[in-house]
Amino acid sequence: MIPIKLKKGDKIKIISPSRSLALISKENRKIAKNKFEELGLEVSFSKNVEEKDEFFSSSIKSRLDDLHDAFADKSIKAIFTTIGGFNSNQLLKYLDYSLIRNNPKILCGYSDITALSNAIYKKTNLVTYYGPHFSTLGMIKGLEYTLEYLKKCLFDKDKFEITSSKYWSDDLWYKNQEKRKFIKNSGFLVINKGEAEGIIIGGNLCTFNLLQGTEFMPSLKNTILFLEDDDIANDFSAQEFDRNLQSVLHLKDFDKIKGLAIGRFQKASKITPEEIIKIIKTKNELKNIPVIAGVDFGHTTPQITFPIGGRAKLTVKKEIVKLEILKY
Repeated sequence: MIPIKLKKGDKIKIISPSRSLALISKENRKIAKNKFEELGLEVSFSKNVEEKDEFFSSSIKSRLDDLHDAFADKSIKAIFTTIGGFNSNQLLKYLDYSLIRNNPKILCGYSDITALSNAIYKKTNLVTYYGPHFSTLGMIKGLEYTLEYLKKCLFDKDKFEITSSKYWSDDLWYKNQEKRKFIKNSGFLVINKGEAEGIIIGGNLCTFNLLQGTEFMPSLKNTILFLEDDDIANDFSAQEFDRNLQSVLHLKDFDKIKGLAIGRFQKASKITPEEIIKIIKTKNELKNIPVIAGVDFGHTTPQITFPIGGRAKLTVKKEIVKLEILKY
């Protein structure tokens, strides 16, 4: 199921299935709300969006109530998550998947929302979206690319090609909007050549792996994996990515995967292009499928929006490197 695209005048709801809106400064909330309104959208917030506990999250009941209310409300056309975190997988067992299936609409977020997005796709066949949080739009500078791909994926109906941003950043922009550091983008890192088309699944790798062995894990058959990892492991980020990726390769239907697109790593991960290539090249399971890295999604900015459950085509030839979103 592909949800209806957004248009000007539509209402959206902000929910906190992971960490709370209380984590976001009032100034940045205002900026984000204004950005959504500039897109022609009417912004509202769920009842428990600011509730917080010692983990800057809220009770399972509060988060479930907000998510269910947002899906049940016929006037709401899209749901955006506040921010990521660590615990959205607590909700999976208790979600009303029939309610979601009968009220299909856009759900967008990234990072910890990976668990929620992939589980909903698996249980309902509803396409969900890996893209900016509500809080992401609180950024003043360097947001143009993010907004461009949000509109391409959530407003437009035509297939589109993903091209690299000119610059990227990985700074604490939410603490200082003026003191920003932008890095020139070197483009896609080509690792394995080939051509593939398939269903998109994935997101944040370590969160995606939380679904392994559960009823919430999507099939890997005929898929193009979009995977990224954060810098939570610090100096051991390369080793963490290696073993987390290896865990996916051990799944019984991995041999049905058609391609792999890897998101950009954060600076603190200290992972070099050479290390990424070495990790991929040491895995025989990947040698016959196209693989690229350095795609604009993950925990750096700017970022694309892509559909989990949609279709992509990855072409990596001698002089052609093309990543297209075909159905979303």
